[in-house]
Amino acid sequence: MVYRISGRLNLNKETKMTNETINVDPNEIAKFSQIADKWWDKTGEFKPLHDINPLRLDYIDQHARLAGKTVLDVGCGGGILSESMARRGAASVLGVDMAELSLQTAQAHADAERVDNIAYRCVSVEDLAAEIPHSFDVVTCMEMLEHVPDPTSIIRACAKLAKADGWVFFSTINRNPKSYLHAVLGAEYVLNLVPKGTHDWQKFITPSELARMARLAGLDVVDTRGMSFNLLTRQYFLQDDVSVNYMVACKVAA
Repeated sequence: MVYRISGRLNLNKETKMTNETINVDPNEIAKFSQIADKWWDKTGEFKPLHDINPLRLDYIDQHARLAGKTVLDVGCGGGILSESMARRGAASVLGVDMAELSLQTAQAHADAERVDNIAYRCVSVEDLAAEIPHSFDVVTCMEMLEHVPDPTSIIRACAKLAKADGWVFFSTINRNPKSYLHAVLGAEYVLNLVPKGTHDWQKFITPSELARMARLAGLDVVDTRGMSFNLLTRQYFLQDDVSVNYMVACKVAA
């Protein structure tokens, strides 16, 4: 459950997750399961993720130096980012997601491409954090926080899974009138970049909210960068403006 007051996330009240209350939205799982076989179609529903993946990969690699690192990709979906991090030289990559059909697609693609330093599990990040805490050099959680009931719980678990000197990366969408115009109306209904109904504007997270959740989880925010889309070139690029899509690089606090 997400607690909201006047459209803002209430970060002071924790939601206790139990075995009976898993931090997933069944509608989100169903939505992505219906198109699970489309993950690696670079012209289909997931084209935007393929388009932004080089930006995400380079951003992560520039900060964390993926070569030889143990990596966890939370909310990995069909494995687009997971597989690219494995190819970039990570010692091992574990992708986790709660949508089994997406994981089947991810594993099948990795097998077909003979990427053998990658594995996938259908497990919640909270359960994984309880099982193997402080196990990864790098933890990524990209384009996921805006799709779960309790993002605070996800961030806390990601922090727990990172080693003492580890990196944790998040990406999500800011919550303001511009992001509604661009990420919902523009992307879903005008440009048809993503399927209609992909996003719920009420679940978007401001950079200040994300920074506070990270600090409460024991993370220091090192860098924040925005991502934008050029209508003329139809390409994505990084920028300082974080008013719509943005990424955050964090280190485990000393």
